[in-house]
Amino acid sequence: MIILGIDPGTRACGFGVIEVNGSVVRAREYGVIRANEKLPLAERLAIIYDGVTEILAGYKPDLVGIEESFFGKNAATALVLGHGRGVILLAVQKSGATFLELSATQVKKTVVGNGHATKDQVEFMVRALLKLPQDKIKDDAFDALAIALTANNFNSITYR
Repeated sequence: MIILGIDPGTRACGFGVIEVNGSVVRAREYGVIRANEKLPLAERLAIIYDGVTEILAGYKPDLVGIEESFFGKNAATALVLGHGRGVILLAVQKSGATFLELSATQVKKTVVGNGHATKDQVEFMVRALLKLPQDKIKDDAFDALAIALTANNFNSITYR
């Protein structure tokens, strides 16, 4: 089974592809789709959409996990992030992939065992679970791999 995890963003959109064979889970690819913050929002959204579409076409995941939006106190930021999630959801829907949305708390609880875990704790567990090298990996990519791992655990409640 191939699972894609996506950590949405309009400047940096993390992605992580894992492969699950029985109890063996390995990372296939991970990284960040980057869109220059100086570009107009519409151009950044097109870059994110095209990048996600390319990953979906290349890996044809059986399941896609997408992190739900966290709405803090800044409404403008939440609105822009909502646009980014919208183009990501559109790309996933158009690909025909099965997907589910996961909260940050669900991801942290699944990967670390604590829904209020720190970024460092998530990184440590993702490295350990996927046996990743100590190379520098962007936080967005770690988050996306954690989302993919969580989607694997929640795959009985997926929807399209």
